[in-house]
Amino acid sequence: MAESMQKTRPAHEGTAHRSGEHHHHHNHAATSRHVGDHHLLQVEDLCVSFMRYDDAGGRFFAAGRRQAPVLDRLSLAVHAGEVVAVVGASGAGKSMLADCLLGLFDPHATVAGRIWFDGTEQTAESLAALRGRSIALVPQSVAALDPLMRVGRQVQGAASFQERTTRKARQEALFERYGLGPETAQLYPHELSGGMARRVLLCCALMGSPQLVIADEPTVGLDLELAVSALSDLRAFADEGGGVMLITHDIELALRVADRVAVFRDGTVVEETAVASFASPELLQTPYARALWHALPEHGFEAREAASC
Repeated sequence: MAESMQKTRPAHEGTAHRSGEHHHHHNHAATSRHVGDHHLLQVEDLCVSFMRYDDAGGRFFAAGRRQAPVLDRLSLAVHAGEVVAVVGASGAGKSMLADCLLGLFDPHATVAGRIWFDGTEQTAESLAALRGRSIALVPQSVAALDPLMRVGRQVQGAASFQERTTRKARQEALFERYGLGPETAQLYPHELSGGMARRVLLCCALMGSPQLVIADEPTVGLDLELAVSALSDLRAFADEGGGVMLITHDIELALRVADRVAVFRDGTVVEETAVASFASPELLQTPYARALWHALPEHGFEAREAASC
């Protein structure tokens, strides 16, 4: 069983978010706002580790054990009405962060830290209860769709007899909103184009009218036009007051739609700043973030050594 999140630190500053461009480890964007005087999502010092065996020269029974961190003192915030892009190399732990926010803790993990959602401190159990309702996931792979079920029914989800009419109307409204014709509801996943499948996944996430959407690599396998369209849908959701955490390794695309960027490295956020800071490397605080700036296509893919952050 994952350990409960520790509660030994002082209470969260639930009413201290109105002033100041920098607080809680991050800089604000021009659009950042604290609805209810708090962040929509606030993660403080999140640590996730697993027990592993040390190399003992091939002698398995003589090997010692130690905690191997995957996430290490990670802090991150999402405001209502904004897109926060979590960018970094593959394998840095970004998807593990998504799992934690959805209450999907590995039973063998050791977990510590604090998470608030909409001003309330959460536990693993309360996060699991929010999953699919107030917090929704747009998964990385379209393989998440059931190949044997028509997509209309998949978006509607399980419902009682009394709920069916309401959920069908909600599905139809979402399809119309995201440019999916009524006939799409009768199609199977293999009959969808890549862009249509991505929009169906987004509709699945939005069925419960969530406050926060976590999009895990939503543009993988899409050409540029479809990728831009998929991110525009997420931008539209944020513009209507929702929060979006966009997990991606494509910094160039993320900068098109995000308000702020959280630069991820080795299981933690090394810099969390407004997109405007990526206008010039001098505006970025850490060597690793500046190295990412220099590696962008418009800067000539210039490879520079990223000093230890």
